[in-house]
Amino acid sequence: MTKEQVKGSSAEEEEQQAAQSKKALKKQQKEAEKAAKKAEKQAKLTADQQTTEEDDFAQDRYGVCVMLQSQEKLDRSLVRVCELSPDKAGQTVWVRARIHTSRAKGKQCFLVLRQQQFNVQALVAVGERASKQMVKFAANITKESIVDVEAVVQKVEQKIESCSQQDVELHIQRLFVVSQAEPRLPLQLDDAVRPEVEGEEEGRATVNQDTRLDNRVIDLRTTTSQAIFRLQSGVCQLFRDTLTKKGFVEIQTPKIISAASEGGANVFTVSYFKTSAYLAQSPQLYKQMCICADFDKVFCVGPVFRAEDSNTHRHLTEFVGLDIEMAFNYHYHEVIDSITDTMVQIFKGLRDNFQSEIQTVCKQYPSEPFKFLEPTLRLEFTEAVTLLRSAGVEMGDEEDLSTPNEKLLGRLVKEKYDTDFYVLDKYPLAVRPFYTMPDPHNPKYSNSYDMFMRGEEILSGAQRVHDAQLLTERALHHGIDLEKIKSYIDSFRYGAPPHAGGGIGLERVTMLYLGLHNVRQTSMFPRDPKRLTP
Repeated sequence: MTKEQVKGSSAEEEEQQAAQSKKALKKQQKEAEKAAKKAEKQAKLTADQQTTEEDDFAQDRYGVCVMLQSQEKLDRSLVRVCELSPDKAGQTVWVRARIHTSRAKGKQCFLVLRQQQFNVQALVAVGERASKQMVKFAANITKESIVDVEAVVQKVEQKIESCSQQDVELHIQRLFVVSQAEPRLPLQLDDAVRPEVEGEEEGRATVNQDTRLDNRVIDLRTTTSQAIFRLQSGVCQLFRDTLTKKGFVEIQTPKIISAASEGGANVFTVSYFKTSAYLAQSPQLYKQMCICADFDKVFCVGPVFRAEDSNTHRHLTEFVGLDIEMAFNYHYHEVIDSITDTMVQIFKGLRDNFQSEIQTVCKQYPSEPFKFLEPTLRLEFTEAVTLLRSAGVEMGDEEDLSTPNEKLLGRLVKEKYDTDFYVLDKYPLAVRPFYTMPDPHNPKYSNSYDMFMRGEEILSGAQRVHDAQLLTERALHHGIDLEKIKSYIDSFRYGAPPHAGGGIGLERVTMLYLGLHNVRQTSMFPRDPKRLTP
């Protein structure tokens, strides 16, 4: 390299270094200016905050409470949102509720306070009791936070259509956050109650089932879910009350058992010390043992487990069973009459006492009112086959009903008899479990029955074989290992009264009464082959 080349190269490097230095200096100046502006802004914020605190005459009337750890007892009575009515106009009340929505508008903030399925509009406005800072605080409380408010109940001139309490609103004087919700909710409650309507404009969000179930705690807060499970609670209460009045005794049965309850393979095996046990498919064995023990009429409410890989709209691997067993005098129809009357009393109780819940569910999931007859319609299986054949269905005399045929039959029965609830009696013996009593007049059929709501089965039942010898013969006919059901057969060796019963799925009854389309909507925390959480 020549001296001129070396000299030129050095000059270029010096120019590059000078440019880099200039760039670095410029960057430092820019950062210094930025830091100065930030410091100035922070100083201004601090000054504003100090001024704000000095000027905020309402600073003791709002804020975030310390965590409630039962530090003290307050002499304060909380009023329920559902109790807020024009009768309380002018009264000052304390209410604890969730922030459903908030909307700031100038010097005021409108809140909707929600408590379970009830809500009320509330207003925080700048005035003698509320400062600008208090209004700003109210507007920034996150949705779903729990608050305590002291407010005056005021009548409104125009009904507030968006709230359950339409004739009053709350004028807030004090506002304290009891429990703050995180700002990002996994789903919006307004989206979760929006009906899915065909042809509805795009952009109106709804929430799919998996999102609901993955975030079930939030989904259960919706007015629809609140209504569903309050009505379901009513089903249980009516079931218990009706049967208790009929002289039934409520029993509690084991859920961990030594052999499959119904002799089938669809059971969950669990480790039990040095051996294996099973989760009960039904309380059948123990209900029948109680009949043998002279309790005459028993019922139980409890979990039932089915290890069936059924991913349908109506199957769960764990559900709540409403089970009945009853000794009868001469004919198993005595038991059918007792069960159908119990169901009718449940339907009447729901119709008369749960209209608010029914209407709430109908807003999101429209359906026809549930219809039933007194006395309940009872058809024989052969009559059902005739009806189906008249509608073009090809099926054998001893063939069980498929799910599509069940639904079709339900529609045909509704058209002909105008009822959503009916009994199908005298099923073919070949399609029923081994413990089913054969029909003495026709050995191809049995003393067994199913009950249907809106074309779907909700109860399967029968007169049970109560004679140990006949039970053994029927088990052998079905190829069942007698050793596995020895304790069951032994129950009938010391005198057993004739008896019958059945098992009802609580979730399915709730689903079909309300005209819903998936049993997961009526199971609080559903379990199916693909879901084990939450």
